[in-house]
Amino acid sequence: MSQRERFALSGTVEVPGDKSIGHRACLLGAISEGVTTVTGLSSGADNESTLSCLEQLGVDVDRRSPGVVRVNGHGLKGAFTSVSELDCGNSGTTMRLLAGLLCGRPGRFCLVGDASLTRRPMRRVAMPLLGLGADVRTTESGTAPLNIEGHALRGGEVKLETASAQVKSAVLLAGLHADGPTTIRFDAQTRDHTERMLDYSGVPLRAGVEHGRRFCALTPPERLLARDWVIPGDPSSAAFWIAAALLCEGSELRIRDVCVNPTRMGFVEALLAMGADIELGLVRPSCGEPVADIIVRHGPLRGFVLNPADVPRLIDELPLLALLASTAEGETLITGAQELAMKESDRLSSTAELLSTLGVAPRRLEGGWHIIGTGAEQRLRGGTVRTHGDHRIALCALVAGLVTSTPVLLDDEDAIRISYPTFRAELNRQLRASA
Repeated sequence: MSQRERFALSGTVEVPGDKSIGHRACLLGAISEGVTTVTGLSSGADNESTLSCLEQLGVDVDRRSPGVVRVNGHGLKGAFTSVSELDCGNSGTTMRLLAGLLCGRPGRFCLVGDASLTRRPMRRVAMPLLGLGADVRTTESGTAPLNIEGHALRGGEVKLETASAQVKSAVLLAGLHADGPTTIRFDAQTRDHTERMLDYSGVPLRAGVEHGRRFCALTPPERLLARDWVIPGDPSSAAFWIAAALLCEGSELRIRDVCVNPTRMGFVEALLAMGADIELGLVRPSCGEPVADIIVRHGPLRGFVLNPADVPRLIDELPLLALLASTAEGETLITGAQELAMKESDRLSSTAELLSTLGVAPRRLEGGWHIIGTGAEQRLRGGTVRTHGDHRIALCALVAGLVTSTPVLLDDEDAIRISYPTFRAELNRQLRASA
């Protein structure tokens, strides 16, 4: 298909299972008593990294069929096989959550990853675990490999300095093996999948606000019984379809069975503030998470100012939000996103480079961008996009190519396999069906 055609998307689509919930379901299955069945697991490389690590640790993982796995748990007291090198691939979630899960169990473990993951900060997870008595060591620069000497942990209070659901989750997983309650205090709300899943599994857990600061308190159970998990659609994957429908004139698209956890709705809320036509279908519970269809219709967007306090709830979608802002009427200001510099690529830079390739040169700010949109009448231009091996930049570029005046080419389309390997094929099918 020529990139100069104008496309419209209609009908329904389904997205891969939520990557964050998938990681946690498999890890909880590994320390539960009995067999855990996980349905709807994403086929992306990140979830596969978690499964591969569990297998190396001696956990029986049965891949029943595409998207369905059975994990035969070792229980809270069971031993894992010591591994000199556990390869976490490109998955920061795998590495950080495994650090929390392993540090309270006997054995020696070394967590490694690819070149991108090895550059990412790991001291932020090691330090809170040290507060529970864990033996977790990073390199001098605070990066992987992570060397862990597992042993009994003590309960206590941990204060998080970084707004990170991964770090919070690592401490909660470590707290399952502590000798008493663990309380985590933090300022910014981040994804709460681990809290919801532990609560659904029967673990005594309290969460709320105390003295102006958020907290989560866990009492370690005597045992953790296996639960089956049905993974809802990933809102971060749904975001690319939302963006495509908003960009393509005449589109009306329904995205089926998406997780609409409030801590994941920052992207949708930002788009509503920009004037987007988005609505949720009937919200229903599934394994402790709210799930609904998302209906999105094409329409003009206007620039807006993103509150830095809202950044943690849409950190993964910020490059996509910047792309949409580049087509909006008026100016958009995004700040407070310094964390983007420490993702799979420096997304502050790689997003700015992407937009510049498309003919919209944003002004770089401290932790963000100032973007002057082209408005609905002017099309973005095409060109060759450097993905920097980052799946979200690659997926953004594929979406942008739907509305550019000339084709968009990617220097490395293979990057999308990390989270959404089927996106290109599904997009082509959708375009054919909508023609």
